[in-house]
Order: sequence, then C-alpha cells, then structure tokens
Amino acid sequence: MNTGLPAVTVIGLGLMGSALATALLEQGHPTTVWNRSPGKALALAERGARVAATPGEAVAAGSLVVVCVLDHDAVHGVLDPVAGSLAGKTLVNLTSNSPEQAEEAAAWARAHGAEYLDGAIMTTPPGVGDPGRMFLYSGAPEVFEAHRATLAALGDPLHLGTAPGLASLYDAALLGLMWSTLTGWLHGTALVGTEGTSATAFTPIAIRWLATVNDFLTTYASQVDAGSYPGDDATVDVQISTVDHLIHAAGERGLDNGLPELLRATMKRASAAGHGSSSYASVIEVLKNPKSTAGGANTADTRDAGHTPGR
Repeated sequence: MNTGLPAVTVIGLGLMGSALATALLEQGHPTTVWNRSPGKALALAERGARVAATPGEAVAAGSLVVVCVLDHDAVHGVLDPVAGSLAGKTLVNLTSNSPEQAEEAAAWARAHGAEYLDGAIMTTPPGVGDPGRMFLYSGAPEVFEAHRATLAALGDPLHLGTAPGLASLYDAALLGLMWSTLTGWLHGTALVGTEGTSATAFTPIAIRWLATVNDFLTTYASQVDAGSYPGDDATVDVQISTVDHLIHAAGERGLDNGLPELLRATMKRASAAGHGSSSYASVIEVLKNPKSTAGGANTADTRDAGHTPGR
C-alpha cells in the first residue's frame, strides 16, 4: 500500500537496526532493508519490509539511507563498493563512532554527492519509536529539516549544530553521565544494602534526590559558563570533608571505594588549584586542565561557605 510517506532504506539489522526498521514500518514508511546475514531480515519482511539482495539495491530503493552497523570500518566496508550510487541521496549514519570519524564520513559522503547527517541514538532498542526518547543529529540544518518528519518515527529528533561530529561528542558526554550516575547509584545501593535495605526500597528515595541534583546542574551551568564559582551553597573543601564520611562508611562495610576515592582525589586537586572555597562547579577547571593543580585563582564568593546539600 502506498502511504505517500518517504521511502527509507535501513542498512544493518542488528538489534538496533531491526528496531529502527520496525519503527519506520509501524509509521507507514516504505522500508527497504539489507543485512550481511539475510536471515535477520525475515521478521521484517513479514512486517512488510522489502529485503534487498545487495547494498547497491538497498541504496537505490530510497532517497534516505539509514546505516546502523558495528563500527566506522563496517560503514565503509558496506558502502565503499556502492559509493557511486549515493549521489543525490541523504545518508544518516546512526553507527556509534567518534567525532573525528563523523567528520571523515561527512567529507566522504560529500565527495560522493550525498548529503550527510551524523546521529546518536540515546536509547536501547526497546525505546526506538518512543517520541520521548532522544535521537541526536548534527550536520546541515536544511538537510535535517528536510527529513525531520521521517526521523521523528524513530524518536524525538534533536539537531545540535552544523559540525558533523557534534552528535558523537554529545553521545560520549551523555554516556559518561549515565555511567557515572548508574555506578553512583549502585555504590549507594550496595552501601544501604549492608543494613538490609533492598534496591527497590532505596531507589525511589534516590530518584527523589536526583530531582534536587537536577537543580544543582541548572545552578552550576551558569557558573561554568561565567567561569565564576561562588561558594555560597557548599564549597569544595566542605565536599571533601563529606566524601570522607562516605569512604569511611563504605570501607567499614567492606565495599569497593574506587569511585568515591576518585571523586575525593579530583576534589583535592581542585582545592590545591585554589578552589577550596569555591562551589563544586569549580572542579571543571581541573577536569579541563588536568596538569593545573596548584596556584589557581580562587574565584569563590567570600560569604559563608554554607553546608553540603542534603546534610
């Protein structure tokens, strides 16, 4: 049935690629798929996908070509032999890669007459198709706008800017935030678990605390942009004293303290760089300049250092 929606090609049918193709089919897009192992296309064929026999046939089938394969080398392995057929099409690369690889892929696509958008999928396969899940894109704004409606079938499409590497850069930054948060939650869960508290009992309280942490992020963002860190809520030196309590409590209960010890070491570097009476946001200065650990200017406010939030 002709739905009148743009035809899309999906190359790569791992768990994520299959989820992408499924979401497009569910929204009514004529969808052609190709995978090195043809068996992975059978379930999609039953849903109405056209299964291409070759990458060249797949590229020819749609003006929008979405590629989601193992890595940057796999993208070239599949597309290099059919590069000549990309002229006049838009290539959306949802393969995980580095910002530098995204820049290279964009230049390669342009050299073959194709428009290019780099993308990052900020969800797992079950979340694909949920309008609340973010898909990050970078590249020419006019190319993004031309395909925004189609990309919305996958999730909420957010355009970050013209530089092709931005989506990959944000992806790395956000994954770092996720891993740090999850590991902090797991450490906290293990800590309260030593007294018999279950993860399901602790987690609602942790989630409520994260709402307050969100407020800290908003406050500290403007401090980071201004490069000024008034210590009127809680200073780095106060935080160092407080993290010692965490390290002691966890150590007494036999837990791995690698994460909080790393945090304490980073806070101490910030203090040594002159930010002891600055807000916690000042830690970014030693993260940006890891060799600068002493003699830095103290930009903190001279008011009372306050207390650690949550204490």
